[in-house]
Amino acid sequence: MLLLEYPRCSTCQKAKKYLRSKRFDFEVRDIVTDKLNANELDRLIKKSKKDINKFFNTSGLKYRELNLKDKIQTISYKEKLQILSTDGMLVKRPLLELDDNVLIGFRETEWNNI
Repeated sequence: MLLLEYPRCSTCQKAKKYLRSKRFDFEVRDIVTDKLNANELDRLIKKSKKDINKFFNTSGLKYRELNLKDKIQTISYKEKLQILSTDGMLVKRPLLELDDNVLIGFRETEWNNI
């Protein structure tokens, strides 16, 4: 299992604490210093079976600076992948990649099913 996180994010810290409390073995990747490329994002999005828009960190400063709220309604999937791959701060976090799924954000009730 792979946890994609921003180490200074309090939600990511909660997710790590949760995984450790459940004694899960997991790897960690900093999505800011080691950002996801478009191919990796595409694979994770397809694996999650969720809409690409769920992968945007809509509460982030960068999201607001780029006025993405309106843009993501009209641009293509490929353009969205390109935007997400430019900056790890644009990606909703944490992401937890499992063998057969990807969890977006940390909601303990959802994570209890892993």
